[in-house]
Amino acid sequence: MPGTPRPPLTPEMGGAELLRWYWLKDELSAFARALGIRSTGGKELLTRRIAAALDGQPFAEPAARLGGGSAQLSGALTAATPIPRGQRCSQPVRAWFAEQVGAPFRFDGAMRAFFAETDGTQTLRDALAHYRATRGQGPQEIDAQFEYNRFTRGWHESHPGGSREELLRAWQAYRGQSVDERGRA
Repeated sequence: MPGTPRPPLTPEMGGAELLRWYWLKDELSAFARALGIRSTGGKELLTRRIAAALDGQPFAEPAARLGGGSAQLSGALTAATPIPRGQRCSQPVRAWFAEQVGAPFRFDGAMRAFFAETDGTQTLRDALAHYRATRGQGPQEIDAQFEYNRFTRGWHESHPGGSREELLRAWQAYRGQSVDERGRA
């Protein structure tokens, strides 16, 4: 039985109503531009910024990341290469890791967190040791902003023989429900 239909994004909706629903980042970015507010940043930040605007509340932008403007690693990298503060999970760093551990290397949550917390004293050797230490621990928790990925993992656990088409239909139904309607059956 379907619940309340998802409302359109309008300036008349309140912040609480916005937060009840799943929105694509593209939808949120376009809505922020229509509201005349900043449309950049991650989906979670963008959602909080829009909710504040809809409620007529001031929004305190998060402090800029330390070292965000620092030089980024490029060129020939070695295990002894120091990681500058503010280093992004960039293609040159990914390529270096792929040389060390193999082509399937990807920056997962553990590696993104490692790079986000570097203070300029760590080296790529330290990052490689962290990578190796965080392998084989089973599925890691998926951050809340990756709601589709979280849904997909849970759906596959509940429907091991399910098809992609079934997954996509289930996702469409899920994201069409408000937060407070999800999980009711």
